[in-house]
Amino acid sequence: MTGEEHSGEAPRCALSVQGLSKTFAGSLALDRVDLEIAAGEVHALLGENGSGKSTLIKILSGYHVPDPGGRVLIDSHPLEFGSPETSYHLGCRFVHQDLALIPTSSVLDNLSLNGGFPTRWGTIRSRSAKQLASSDLARVGLDVDLAMPVGMLSPAQRTGVAVARALRQFGRDTREVRLLVLDEPTATLPENEVDHLLDIVGRVAARGVGILYVTHRLDEVFGLADNATVLRDGRKVGTFPVSSLDRRKLVSLLIGTELDEVRAASQALHSEGGDAVLRVHNLEAGPLRNVSFEVRPGDIVGVAGITGSGREVILGAIFGATERRGGTVRVGDVQVRSYRPREAMDAGVGYLPPERKTQGGLMEFSARENLTVTDLAPFWQRGLLRRRGETAETKSWFGRLAVRPAEGIEAPLMTFSGGNQQKILFGKWLRRSPKVFLLDEPTQGVDIGAKAALHRQLLDAAANGAAVIISSSDVDELVALSHRVLVIRGGRIVARLQGDEINVAAISHHALGADEEVAGV
Repeated sequence: MTGEEHSGEAPRCALSVQGLSKTFAGSLALDRVDLEIAAGEVHALLGENGSGKSTLIKILSGYHVPDPGGRVLIDSHPLEFGSPETSYHLGCRFVHQDLALIPTSSVLDNLSLNGGFPTRWGTIRSRSAKQLASSDLARVGLDVDLAMPVGMLSPAQRTGVAVARALRQFGRDTREVRLLVLDEPTATLPENEVDHLLDIVGRVAARGVGILYVTHRLDEVFGLADNATVLRDGRKVGTFPVSSLDRRKLVSLLIGTELDEVRAASQALHSEGGDAVLRVHNLEAGPLRNVSFEVRPGDIVGVAGITGSGREVILGAIFGATERRGGTVRVGDVQVRSYRPREAMDAGVGYLPPERKTQGGLMEFSARENLTVTDLAPFWQRGLLRRRGETAETKSWFGRLAVRPAEGIEAPLMTFSGGNQQKILFGKWLRRSPKVFLLDEPTQGVDIGAKAALHRQLLDAAANGAAVIISSSDVDELVALSHRVLVIRGGRIVARLQGDEINVAAISHHALGADEEVAGV
């Protein structure tokens, strides 16, 4: 492909995004975003969760259809929205965090998953299949045994196999690969594997393929990317040559807004002293290692960390929704065992998981059923469920939480907006008056108005004596709400911030491993 560029000529444009917007249930996920990637360019796409990165990628893949008015060109050819086939045939390829490989199958079989083996008269041509697979691997600089099960490869090698498969050509009508989208390919890689994968990405770009590279690791941006685009709240903050950035400036572009009045309200209700209601000692779960902390009644403790740090699993492990390998969790005098969410609930723990559609709510059930499901005991009388009492309590919580539409208590949860769904899921735990309230990404994917309402509910819960722990990728949210912030990196708590130490720069730098460079910020 590099032969297509001639001296003195501008490189062709692998991707041109023009005025792209996308609205979900009245909430703007992308707002007139522009983006260009030249052939052979590695372009980093950066932003917090909810910034619009995933929405943009899903539009490029044909999964989402954008709002009218936007345009996408792949190598100067218009992309037909909502058509994965068009995206593929124009030369777009995607490698996600879930590599969609079969661990027990060989490298050769995995490379052939998409397009099949070369055949003649209905019989697999083994020699040609191996030659093609070897060529695929050589393209990305991999030299592994084709007969080896993929599960026996290193993490970086497995990702390399997924990249090689994405670059393979099938069919005479398929255009050459023009754009490769890598969605956080190093998120779950150990540090010693990252450089290997970055070398693979560099090899692909050197062949003239445009690379859209999504990552939270800033070292990769500076070590690999030519340009970087930053998204925040669905809008493009800007596109910058990486050579014009330093770590401090890039972090500033990412973290965005200043603190608001929620911070003052949170600090006003905070008081020192009191015995811990939650004690976590030497917790081991997922990537977490020897994590220990305590939380008192009325405390709001934030948990920060980038994707893959362990932040995503800590609250589920405490509640018992996910397995713990070791350590203890105590609520008051009660020890809560691993994989025993009922024990956690009986001890007074409430847990709001990050994915409301798949983990938090029963989307086809009514709002009433979702709100009362955590405790039906008040409504049982002589073996029958008293619908009148259940309905009355649901209406009361609808009023308290300002759920809209107010008359929709019998409507399926799926029919409510994201913000109102989250209010209902808040309510199902708040009605139990939890001693410990664990919230994982509590305001992700909700609009500004709903976010403010949910923040008020968190402050009220803490004011009423609940110990509140919030795991969030929204740094501003953690700063506004938290009395203390635990920052997790590489499975360990690397910082315990409190008071004036809690600010967006300090949290981001500790989470990204940049604290040595910016000591004193």
